[in-house]
Amino acid sequence: QVQLVESGGGLVQAGGSLRLSCAVSGGTYYAVGWFRQAPGKGREFVSSINWNGDSTNDASSVKGRFTISRDNAKNRVTLQMNSLKPEDTAVYYCAAGSVHTTPSSYIYWGQGTQVTVSS
Repeated sequence: QVQLVESGGGLVQAGGSLRLSCAVSGGTYYAVGWFRQAPGKGREFVSSINWNGDSTNDASSVKGRFTISRDNAKNRVTLQMNSLKPEDTAVYYCAAGSVHTTPSSYIYWGQGTQVTVSS
């Protein structure tokens, strides 16, 4: 069973930056995606990366601002978030699945980390 633990959330001003980290254990042969859920809204796709880290996919709302990457051992995935906006405020989750571009393939989920962007 794959386990994922998010960290790095916090409170920042609009225009600032945060770096989220997802520690992966129990297997590294998985795509990893970041999703977020704001109050009163459903969970939304943010960014994803394939099992070996050489292919990524980003939501239109974060292109040019967020960058996903993973380390050489494939056991940690990072989401660098720049130029943050108040509408980025949400709980951010990392998830593991078989195909990084297919939302339904994500079956393992972390517990989430809160990101709050002040206006």
